[in-house]
Amino acid sequence: MTNLGPLRSLAALGTLALLGCTAVDAGSPKGGCLARAAQPSTSPAVSPKQPVPTEPAPVAPLATSSEPSAAETSAVTPTSDCHWVVVGDSLTDPRSHGGGYVTQAASTCGCRVTNLARGGFMVNQMRRRIEREIANGLGGFSHLIVFGGVNDLYSDETAGRTPAKIERDLEAIYRLGRERHASVVAITVAPWGGFQPWYTPKRGRDMSELNSWLLAAPARGITDVTLDSTPLLSCGDRARLCDKLTAPFRDGIHFGPPGHAALGHALAASLCADRSTPTGPSPSPTQQEQPAATP
Repeated sequence: MTNLGPLRSLAALGTLALLGCTAVDAGSPKGGCLARAAQPSTSPAVSPKQPVPTEPAPVAPLATSSEPSAAETSAVTPTSDCHWVVVGDSLTDPRSHGGGYVTQAASTCGCRVTNLARGGFMVNQMRRRIEREIANGLGGFSHLIVFGGVNDLYSDETAGRTPAKIERDLEAIYRLGRERHASVVAITVAPWGGFQPWYTPKRGRDMSELNSWLLAAPARGITDVTLDSTPLLSCGDRARLCDKLTAPFRDGIHFGPPGHAALGHALAASLCADRSTPTGPSPSPTQQEQPAATP
C-alpha cells in the first residue's frame, strides 16, 4: 500500500502557503493566519500552534489589493452631518466578513462611515493606523467608534500584550477623538471563550479586567459611551458567544449576521435613539463598502 503521509504533509504545507502563514519573531505583532479564519468554511480551519494577529491578505472578492485610504467613505447615504470613524479588527473589517453592526447602525442613524478596521489588528496597530490617517488629513468626524482588544489578549505571550498596555493604547486613540471634539464610543471585548485552545483562564481574567476598565471609562471622562457587548452576544455563559449568533462561523471568536444585528441595534439605540429605524432587511456584514484603495 502506498504511504500517503508525505503527500499529506506537502498538501498541508501548500495550504499554509496559500493562506500566507509565516514564521514570526516572538516580539512581532505581525504574522499568522487567524484573520483568514473569519471566513466561513465547511471544513476545519488550518491554524498554527499559537495564532498571532496579522494584517491579512485580502479576501476575494471583497478585498482591494492594498490597505484602504480614509479619503473616501462608505456608500451609506447620510441624512445629517453625522460622520463615524471606526477602528477595529476582523469583527469590524468587511473584508473579513465583519462590520455588519456598523452598516446597520449607520443606516439607522443616517451617518456616513470611514472604516479603518483591519482583520488581525491589535490595539497598538489601530492606534498607528488612525494616527497616520489624521496626519494625512482625516478630520471632521462626529463620532469615533473603537472595537478591539481580543487580538491583544491572546498575544500576551507572542507580543507581550497586557491589559495595561491595551488600556494605554486605547486611551491614546480615545484622546485623538476628544481632541477633535468627536463623541468617543468604546465597545467592550466580545465573548471569545469558545476560541480553543487559545482562550485560557488567565486570558479570561485579563478580558474581565479590560472590560471593567472600559465600562468605567465614561465616568472618568475617557469615553462618552461604552457599549457592553457581553449581554448582547452571550446567552448563559458570559465568556462564550451565543450559539444562535455565530453561524456561519464556528471558531468561537467571530459572530455572524444575527450577532451583528444585535450589536448594530444596540449601537444605533445608544447614538441615535431619536431617529426612526428604516424599513427593509438589515444589511449583511459583507454589504458594507470600504474606502477606495491607494497604491
